Amino acid sequence: MPSLLTHRPARLAAGAVAAALLTLPLAACSFSSKNVSCSGTTCTATLSGDGAEVSILGTKLAFVGTEDGRATLSVGDASVSCAEGENVSAGPLSLTCTTVTDDSVEVTASAG
Repeated sequence: MPSLLTHRPARLAAGAVAAALLTLPLAACSFSSKNVSCSGTTCTATLSGDGAEVSILGTKLAFVGTEDGRATLSVGDASVSCAEGENVSAGPLSLTCTTVTDDSVEVTASAG
């Protein structure tokens, strides 16, 4: 009868491989589209015009507008406002408004 110790290293190795395969897509994710560019768990998006929206890391972001140099964004069910260079937390995302103009905002978003 085989001992439990002879099967344990194989199970540990299989578990480690499975964990690596599950986290690889998060660490190696990289894509670009017309107004979104992502690498790993960080994305940059430019939203132009009222109602412009994108999906970043599984969360919908919509541009509501700007007033007095502050951009207002709808993030999932929440609303946040930020000035150029300001960091805000919005649900599962941490956002930095990198550029704010009268009719657009560029944001960098990361998980957490």
